[in-house]
This record gives sequence, structure tokens and C-alpha cells, in this order.
Amino acid sequence: MVKYLLKKSYNRKDLKEKEFKDLWNAHGVFTTMWIYGKPQKILFFKEHITNLIKSTKTYKIYDKNLKANIFKVIKSNLNKQKKYNHLLRIAVTKNLISISLRDKLKIKKNLELKLVNYNRINPEHKNLKYKFILKNLSKMDNTKNDIALCSKGKILETGTSNIIFIKKNKYFSPINKFYKGVNLKFFDKQFKIKKTNIYIESLSQYDEILLIGSGKGVSTVKSIKEKNWKRKNYKSYKNFLKKYKIQIMQQKILSNYL
Repeated sequence: MVKYLLKKSYNRKDLKEKEFKDLWNAHGVFTTMWIYGKPQKILFFKEHITNLIKSTKTYKIYDKNLKANIFKVIKSNLNKQKKYNHLLRIAVTKNLISISLRDKLKIKKNLELKLVNYNRINPEHKNLKYKFILKNLSKMDNTKNDIALCSKGKILETGTSNIIFIKKNKYFSPINKFYKGVNLKFFDKQFKIKKTNIYIESLSQYDEILLIGSGKGVSTVKSIKEKNWKRKNYKSYKNFLKKYKIQIMQQKILSNYL
């Protein structure tokens, strides 16, 4: 059961608090960020906000005060004296800004993927059309399970993360039809990741599968039972995790941005 520290919604026009709405399946966009430590840091905060604002323009729900108002909402809901290890979600529609804070789950190394035939609506954007995914995830222990979204025989992303596949010490990720998160973009600069179609029937070729995202961090997949795939080693997981930990330490404190 996910534990929430807070859930609040605000009228965009005047920032007055409204009855909380999670906004799932509404016309809008969201981003989920990892907030941690004291003083607080949010990993890739600038990049998350840039992506969010860009998406609001695509969905035609942008206004010139939006970024400043998002910062006000975040600042007013954080306790400077608290040490965080949470996922901060900001969702935006034409009329509302919603914010929530939930515990960041500790992902286990026996992580299993379940193949699901589903392609998100407008998958290149982090839109709010997530009810199908949330329904599937609600049936699982999210510390050791995730769903791999598949379409036309290809694996695209999971319900929570981007995917990187490793074969003979080389890195691969899908070409398109999925959301390229800021964590994936970071690793794309750290490692040479080739874009290719990842076919379900070719899974046996891969030695490792990594999940990359705000909630999963860098996680290693143990198995995909439907295809009898099992992890062969941890080598790339350790390399990615090392780079990730360095970035965590180097992230600027949140007060530098707000």
C-alpha cells in the first residue's frame, strides 16, 4: 500500500486550495521527481520542470505564470526541517495544479516484468492517460514487479520506467513510441546507447535488462516468466548505478531553484 505524505490541488487562476483531485485520465500532463535528503534535493529538477512546461505547451494548457506558480506550490508544501525520501508528483490541467508526495519504495533485486499488450496514448508525452497502467500496477507488489508495455511484438517501456537492454556489453533502448524520461536522457550521455527495436521474440539475446526512472532509479530485472528470460549477470547494473550515485551526490539543493 502506497503511503502519501500529502495530496493537494490548487486553482491555477489564484492558487487557492481546492478539493484534491489526482487528475488521472484528464487532459493534462505530469512529472514525477525524486526528492531526497536534508537540505532537500530533487534529482534532475531543472530537466523535469523544463519537460513539464514544454508538454503543457503541446497540450495547450500553458500560461506565462505557470512555472512560477508550480514553484510556489512546491515551496509552500515542503518542510525545510524534514529529511525526504519521496516521490513528488506535479500534475497540470487547464484549471488545476495537483501535488502529491508518496514514499519512495525500495526496489528489490528479484524484480520481475510482466508483458502487457498496451501502448500509451500519445506515448512521447507524460500525459495523464494512465488508468489502464495504474489498474495493472495496483494488482502487484511494486517493489518487485512492473509491467512491460508491448505493441506489435516490441517492448517499449514499463508502467513506471524506461528500459535499457544489454547484450555483450553493449546497450540498447527502443527507438520511439515511448516517453524518453530525464533519467534515460542522462544515461544516454554517459553511455553509448543504440536505438533499436526490441522484439519480444529476441529477448533471449540479452544478458541484462535495466529499468531507469525516478521511482525505480536504476533497477535490475531478474526475470520475465512468459518468455523464460533470466538475468545472466549484474555487470552493467553496477556500472549504471555507479554513475547514478555520483549524480545524486552532485545535484544542487532545491532552494537554488525555487
